[in-house]
Amino acid sequence: MTDTFEKDRRFASTLARGLSIMRAFRASDDGLSHMEIAERTGLPNATVSRLTFTLRELGYLSHAGKNDRYRLGPAALAIGNVATASVSFLETADESMQQLANETGTLGLLAVRDSEKMLLVKTWRPEKTASIWLEPGHRIPIFGSSSGMSVMACLNDAAFKALEPDDDLRSFRQAGYEQLLARGFAIAPRDTRYAASVNAVSVPFHVAEFGGPAAFSCGALPATLNDDRMEHEVGPKLRDTVRALETRTGRSPALLKRG
Repeated sequence: MTDTFEKDRRFASTLARGLSIMRAFRASDDGLSHMEIAERTGLPNATVSRLTFTLRELGYLSHAGKNDRYRLGPAALAIGNVATASVSFLETADESMQQLANETGTLGLLAVRDSEKMLLVKTWRPEKTASIWLEPGHRIPIFGSSSGMSVMACLNDAAFKALEPDDDLRSFRQAGYEQLLARGFAIAPRDTRYAASVNAVSVPFHVAEFGGPAAFSCGALPATLNDDRMEHEVGPKLRDTVRALETRTGRSPALLKRG
């Protein structure tokens, strides 16, 4: 899909590379070195040098001096705060998702599609309970993740076709659609899961501010969150939590937006 965009004359490649540097940072990072930025973005060192200099001059990165690490700067912080304030449902979701995380001992997540990955934009860590370590900024595959499955199931045909899907992704999407119709939540089939160390269940949520579906998820180690628990306890609780959020925010179920 990225290749398709880059062939479009309207696509600004330099801007895309600059933004890829901004997206390389994660909440747990204590700054990134020049080499780490290059490794995470796949950009040549010379390109990283030019872009980090520009971003630093504009305030999007900070860098105190020689041997210091790059960090997101005040301009990036301002944009993040504005973006958070403009997404009205997040504040409403905070209390109920934190409560769900505490009750189930799972990590609550909000994920959105980011090109060919799912990007975690918010997490709710259970209190007084060890949980899997995923954080905002982390990316996981669409194929093999329950969040990817629930989002794919809610994409309209035109948006899905634009991804240039293969047969596996088509089958994955259809399985998600059937699960959402039958029980209101999605669990990636065991033989497709992208990681053996994480189990997760997801429910889609239509986000008009993002222009499409996102996914609320609960995830944990398989020993804590086995298939039976996902199907009979955590999945139904997550579904009910998201349905209540839709009611409070006046939004229709994401599956109805597929058309």
